[in-house]
Amino acid sequence: MSIAYQTIGDVETVSLDGQLNSSNAAAVETEMLALLAKGARRVLIDFSRLDYISSAGLRVVLVVAKRLKQAGGQLVLSGMQPHIREVFDISGFLAILDVVASREEALARFAPAA
Repeated sequence: MSIAYQTIGDVETVSLDGQLNSSNAAAVETEMLALLAKGARRVLIDFSRLDYISSAGLRVVLVVAKRLKQAGGQLVLSGMQPHIREVFDISGFLAILDVVASREEALARFAPAA
């Protein structure tokens, strides 16, 4: 599992590569929460290179979404492969999270900064 970060305007982009599972979920959660602690309020998680996500990985996404919501921030998820999107659908997360097809579409979802 690797994580790449990129700042595009005031949006922090987090690209996940590999598998997000019980063996690395705690470390990924720690990294993501550190990003929020540094003040990130507009976060895009790019799943285009993620091959697998477990329930522990889903929990990480939910924790990040809740923290951002509490801070008045915004989370957009993009680039899910069909089998990853199916996991989000079955879990009910597609109904509560902002999920789009591409990174470009995700960046367009962020409201202009106040």
